[in-house]
Amino acid sequence: MGIYQLTGNVQHYAWGGKSYIPQLLNLVPNPKQHYAEWWLGAHVSSPSLIEVTGQKQSLITFLAQKPTALGQQSITKFGQELPYLLKILDVAKPLSIQLHPTKQQAELGFAQENTNGVDLADPKRTYKDNNHKPEMMIALSDFWLLHGFKTKTKILKTLKARPSLHVLATKLEQQDLHDFYADIMQADQIQLVQWLLPIIEENKAKYQANKLELNNPDYWLLYTMEAMDIPLEKLDAGLVCFYLFNIVHLRKGEGIFQDAGIPHAYLRGQNIELMACSDNVIRGGLTPKHVDIPALLAIIDCREVEPNIIPIAPEQARVFTYSTPAQDFALTNVRYVQGEIHQCQARSAEILFVMQGELKISQKSTALNVKKGESVFIESDSEYHIEGIDEGYCVIAKLP
Repeated sequence: MGIYQLTGNVQHYAWGGKSYIPQLLNLVPNPKQHYAEWWLGAHVSSPSLIEVTGQKQSLITFLAQKPTALGQQSITKFGQELPYLLKILDVAKPLSIQLHPTKQQAELGFAQENTNGVDLADPKRTYKDNNHKPEMMIALSDFWLLHGFKTKTKILKTLKARPSLHVLATKLEQQDLHDFYADIMQADQIQLVQWLLPIIEENKAKYQANKLELNNPDYWLLYTMEAMDIPLEKLDAGLVCFYLFNIVHLRKGEGIFQDAGIPHAYLRGQNIELMACSDNVIRGGLTPKHVDIPALLAIIDCREVEPNIIPIAPEQARVFTYSTPAQDFALTNVRYVQGEIHQCQARSAEILFVMQGELKISQKSTALNVKKGESVFIESDSEYHIEGIDEGYCVIAKLP
């Protein structure tokens, strides 16, 4: 039982912003760098550093030496590894359309690529580990994303409203969503130009004059082409997905859960993301990275989705755990003002991250002052209390 300072890692992906994460972490930014994600956890590709008796070591090493820190419930269900990964994201440019496998699909895919001798560092590698990757997110700003297929009725309405997509509407009336999507993802440049060029030409002036609403797929078509430098002679089949998937707008504090197989793409904004400890991503376009269409079509969930928005934590709830169906993780939001004390108990290993203000966390004879952008690892079965030093809030990742 104990509490320890924890330091995460920045991921400098090209879609990331320049200032949000450095400001949150109190870092001096390198103007040539993109700051896309901040990882807190024990994923093998980028483990956090934990400070034990003045020495920093990998959280993976620490847990290997002291698996009891995870707690018996966690070990029984997930083995001797931290089952979740906590991230902060700054989405300045759209991410690839992507989805994540079920646990069974991940185990099969990972084993198959190992058998085939595909190196883990190979850019054509699809499965990086053998775990599934359900994930939840809470918006830290106005946030826009794609999430799941719209109902067939809504897709048909969207397609029929655009003359160049009438041919797709006719096609969808004769196919199920999976076959329809498969044909689109395998479309050639001639087809993509026939479908999309008339929309691009009709809306270019409106887009440049900021006269397109953000819930209009035409806006995101043009925005994505601009942000990702997609030329007219090299259109991406993923661009058609703006007309097929739900365009979701989350207000600050709202969230959403992405289950296995549900296609999604983050478009713009900042968020907290909590997921099963995995880096398995099967991409469906809008990326220079490897797009494995057969793998995508094998696991995509084409069910019609009405987005289920996770509501904002109620103001009166000082300690609030967001509701999701996840078994691998849960996220608790803790608010505090100066002098306010919360008694807490860790039933599994926890990671606490201060989003705003400053707090003091105490456990037996140990006390740490933790400021905005700093984090703590808390061993299972630790009773501790949080005292507000400067008004703000923190989030705590743990098991449900």
